[in-house]
Amino acid sequence: MRHIYDIARAIVAREGGFVQDPDDPGGATKHGVTLATLRTLGKDLDGDRDIDAGDVKALTRRDASEIFVEHYFTKPRIGLLPEALQDSVFDMQVNAGANAVMILQRLLRQMGYDIVVDGRIGPQTAKAAQAAAEINALALRDAYGIARRNYYFAIADRRPASRKYARTRSGAKGGWIKRAEEFITPSYHMSAKEFAERVAPWG
Repeated sequence: MRHIYDIARAIVAREGGFVQDPDDPGGATKHGVTLATLRTLGKDLDGDRDIDAGDVKALTRRDASEIFVEHYFTKPRIGLLPEALQDSVFDMQVNAGANAVMILQRLLRQMGYDIVVDGRIGPQTAKAAQAAAEINALALRDAYGIARRNYYFAIADRRPASRKYARTRSGAKGGWIKRAEEFITPSYHMSAKEFAERVAPWG
């Protein structure tokens, strides 16, 4: 597997620069780090004794990478998972918090592993994931990536304001879907026709 900081830098590059989208519940965002995250971590980056959009703007790529590694890889113990899953779960942890692990736990339960869906990687989740990877690591990776994609679709199904993240104005795959498919074997990517049919109910 690539070095964890290489993966973090790739996430930063994927996330892009400063954005303040009213439809994003995390608030102002830069390099994938939200204002809500900075407030949770107590990071006053501009030294003015409050944490606001100015601190988000002050965030560097290095700051973002270090936040991701410490709080989205090390703290949630993603290193306990099989290597085949680590980059995808890490990327999803940055994008969706504990939902990243819950998606994996639900998937493992569907595979017959008796674990709790709590968004935390403990001994049971780690053991189940390792067991599934020993059977077929690539299949597990693909299944997780597809579950990620389905998670994004489900959000967009119930929240019209989020559909712009899943489908572009031209009707093509949006950032969410392309992000999930970066971690899926190309043969399991949705074709343009399949994608169009999936999102057709959105109008």
